[in-house]
Amino acid sequence: MGEFETLVDSHYQALFRFGLSLAKDPDRAADLVQQTFCIWAEKGHQLEDRSKAKTWLFTTLYREFLGQARRARRFPEEDIEAAKHAALGADAFDQERHLDGQRAIELLGGLDEGFRAPLTLFYLQQHSYKEIAVILDVPIGTVMSRISRGKEQLRRKMTGEADGVPTKILKFKPDILRESHG
Repeated sequence: MGEFETLVDSHYQALFRFGLSLAKDPDRAADLVQQTFCIWAEKGHQLEDRSKAKTWLFTTLYREFLGQARRARRFPEEDIEAAKHAALGADAFDQERHLDGQRAIELLGGLDEGFRAPLTLFYLQQHSYKEIAVILDVPIGTVMSRISRGKEQLRRKMTGEADGVPTKILKFKPDILRESHG
């Protein structure tokens, strides 16, 4: 029996129990152990003191678990069946959203270039503020203010409000002043 087989025989059960205590799922625990031994097969030769192999294996398994947990938070798995049922129930809502989305894209074309470009890069191309600043060669604060102002212009166009008139003035009721000030 070779060194690798001996290592697996000696530490598999303990690593599996450790993986199970972390992942709380036997399949994930087995995957963690398998990945740990794969990493050992690739990098184990670098360990000079073979008496520390057990510690190295446990440390590697733990780091793999942490890496998987980070990836799971960043890219959560979606239950396909639940998503399908939710999509079927939301067909009418999706159609309405699609129409609003189409209208927003049409109205976006009517905005000034200074606002249209950052909005398009941010919402349609999913660029970050920093990337947009580099692309447009403007400061990041300018990108943020143009996106904010552009969204306001787009909202006004979608709701039919007059451009350039602050919302508070549109809602102003002079009768209230006469009542309170006589």
